[in-house]
Amino acid sequence: MKNIRNFVIISHIDHGKSTLADRFLELTNTIPKEKMRPQFLDMMDLEREKGITIKMQPVRMNYCLKPDTYQLNLIDTPGHIDFSYEVSRALAAVEGAVLLVDATKGIQAQTIYNLELAQKQKLKIIAAVNKIDLPQAKIEQSQKELAQLLDIPKEEIFLISGKYGTNIEQLLKAVIEKIPPPKGNLKKPLRALIFDSKYDSFKGILAFVRVFDGEVKKGDNFYLVASKMTGEVKEVGIFKPELTSKESLRAGEMGFIATGIKEPGKVRVGDTITKLKVKSEKLKVTEVEALPGYKEPQSMVFASFYPAVSDDFELLKRALAQLKLNDAALTFEQERKEVLGRGFRCGFLGTLHTEIVLERLRREFGLNLIISRPQVAFKIIDTKNQENLIYSTSDWPDSSQIKETQEPWVKLEIITPPDFLGSVLELLKQSRGRPLETKYLLSDRLLLIYEIPLREIIVEFYDKLKGTSQGFASMNYEILGYRKADLVKLEILIAGEKREAFSRIVPRKQAFEQGKKIVHKLKEILPPQLFSVPLQAAFGGKIIARETLKTRRKDVIAPLYGGDYSRKRKLLEKQKKGKKKLKEKGKVKIPPSIFLEMFKG
Repeated sequence: MKNIRNFVIISHIDHGKSTLADRFLELTNTIPKEKMRPQFLDMMDLEREKGITIKMQPVRMNYCLKPDTYQLNLIDTPGHIDFSYEVSRALAAVEGAVLLVDATKGIQAQTIYNLELAQKQKLKIIAAVNKIDLPQAKIEQSQKELAQLLDIPKEEIFLISGKYGTNIEQLLKAVIEKIPPPKGNLKKPLRALIFDSKYDSFKGILAFVRVFDGEVKKGDNFYLVASKMTGEVKEVGIFKPELTSKESLRAGEMGFIATGIKEPGKVRVGDTITKLKVKSEKLKVTEVEALPGYKEPQSMVFASFYPAVSDDFELLKRALAQLKLNDAALTFEQERKEVLGRGFRCGFLGTLHTEIVLERLRREFGLNLIISRPQVAFKIIDTKNQENLIYSTSDWPDSSQIKETQEPWVKLEIITPPDFLGSVLELLKQSRGRPLETKYLLSDRLLLIYEIPLREIIVEFYDKLKGTSQGFASMNYEILGYRKADLVKLEILIAGEKREAFSRIVPRKQAFEQGKKIVHKLKEILPPQLFSVPLQAAFGGKIIARETLKTRRKDVIAPLYGGDYSRKRKLLEKQKKGKKKLKEKGKVKIPPSIFLEMFKG
């Protein structure tokens, strides 16, 4: 084990983690030059299109530093706040971390958050300033900031270019020299931590593990300590980065175990795998000390997914179960609505997380979905003093049954250059933020700490922040808890029919403004009908905003080529009566694309 190093690369989004990983892969000859491509560890097309890492990706590399050859197990992690749970799971499987900072942007909010996570795990931190090749790079300033943050001499900060490979070899040597080898005992019973998983139709669930003690090989009988499941190991292997079979996995190593289990809920991230002498043997938890697992992520944003074709419900159910294996932060629960039929209420860590899951369901499983706009979970105290969590507008009770309404608040941290302070403060004011603290952070940037309702920042806030600061500001938040709020259910009616998918929970003061905005947007994006359609917003039984979707006109007198005007008038009267009948009993069919358009804001 003395020649094994397990480490991660952590940073804010778009600071060059995946590019640095590419250089490590090249330097260690893990990937042949003819097969190399940019962001090699970003395996999904979606990651390449968006230019961000969504899933952590482990890889094993071998590097010769004479006289020894070292086994380097790297996990490339996401940088966006919505995928911070991926980072926390990766950190529990390693002994060290490379902390990367973009020389053009400096330390960002997520940099500090990821660093705090790594320090809680007591990992060895190796700091590096990336993108020193760019003309706008503030190398000296970034180096000084990072040294001050870590309380180390600035000479210990590596100055690198992931794009051109500058000083990458020195950084890799520092990983070997400074990060400690894993601790563990090969002679002890097997203990392996599941840090991720994946579904394989032939081999069942593949558990991605870090082995802390003992050894595991094909044919061994295993036992999952938390879920109390037993089975036989179908295959073990490593990440090259593609899955590659191996004879065994030993203490200190990372790899995968093919469990043969086909039920997604039976293999959980954070569980401990141990070994049985015989398959029928049952172990008590006290016999094998379980490894510290992970704190379950708390869903922050909720949206309902319904198949556009009702027959696809079972496919959606299977798809969500398989995605949860690969995305432990996703939660889902079955629900039913009169108009939409059967579907699922899903919980996410943020709106980007929601969009990514939606896109994966479409691409990987061919599902066409209707979705509700993301919203937070509200809390209601009823007249009997019982607390109820409300996840969707359809669960909102009648106002006569409500004693008090509450919504979640967060502590929001924003780092911004002083030049954009005015516009950022204005955005926070519009979003009902309450200032807690403002201070200079390191050199020329400000740290703003605010309290703000979670509902205000889950949909468009991040994009607005980037827009007002020309991309220089960054943010991070943590949950504070529920606080009293004056909330109402804003109902949307189309042709007099309530449409729950468009309804929202809003503060009473914002009901008119929000209602007007929703019906105006519906008027713009709904396709014209053969009759005029009233679009209305209401709460408490009162209509507070209205728009009318105009009639799609058809020229019924076009075929006529003359004659008395009474002939034309008869046709027009007949058309008018037909439209009146349609309006009385006609229903507006809403295409799935409209739901998606409203979801985007």
